[in-house]
Amino acid sequence: MAESEATATADREIVVTRVFDAPRELVFEAWTDPTRVVQWWGPHGFTTTIHEMDVRPGGVWRFVMHGPDGTDYPNKVVFVEVSEPDRLVYDHGGGDESDLQQFRVTVTFEEEGEKTRLTTRMVFVTPGERDRMIEEVGALDGLNQTLDRLDDHLRRGSRKEPR
Repeated sequence: MAESEATATADREIVVTRVFDAPRELVFEAWTDPTRVVQWWGPHGFTTTIHEMDVRPGGVWRFVMHGPDGTDYPNKVVFVEVSEPDRLVYDHGGGDESDLQQFRVTVTFEEEGEKTRLTTRMVFVTPGERDRMIEEVGALDGLNQTLDRLDDHLRRGSRKEPR
């Protein structure tokens, strides 16, 4: 993203960066392989059911996050850009077909020696929507907890579960 573009969207963004003690290819795979994603995706206490995950431009990822209180949260992601193992760009919305894009996500995977610097940038339509997602939905806390779970997953050896 160009500097001027990043500056123009700063008031509509949530940006979180983490460094994982794992090679970039492994972190990218953990983010894009459904057998791995179900092991860590979502905030603490959540589980995830993946209905489809087609990681390519125009591909769709449909999943349901199951909250610890039993509430189901349908999600639909449409991949815009897939550049393995450097970058993913996708539009994230709810599970309802009539639901418009809620936000665009760019995830970058940068090598730092044997480690990986992962940056997640969520850009919302308006600053108010970004604020609502932080305050009412808990998007920032949820993202941080999800990345905590990814870190735990990678530390455990990131084993593949049978499909």
